[in-house]
Amino acid sequence: MFLARIDGTVTSTIKHPTLEGYRLLIGQRLEASGQTSGEPMLLVDMVGARRGCTVLVTTDNEPLRAAKGNTAPARLIVVGIVDEVSQ
Repeated sequence: MFLARIDGTVTSTIKHPTLEGYRLLIGQRLEASGQTSGEPMLLVDMVGARRGCTVLVTTDNEPLRAAKGNTAPARLIVVGIVDEVSQ
């Protein structure tokens, strides 16, 4: 799991059936210092995150597989919205 900042959304006219009903977001991974790292990534939103939110992302697609079945073609799932980070 890691933290990410939501920078935008992706519009898709056709999705895999297991992704119907979920928003696709553009996220940027955050380091412990709060700085971004790496390339932007596509995330499946299961919690209603918005632009500018800090979110918790799982790299295991188990939450999506539990909801939609074993054929879900996504790995990065937003599973929480972070209220505060303290170090």
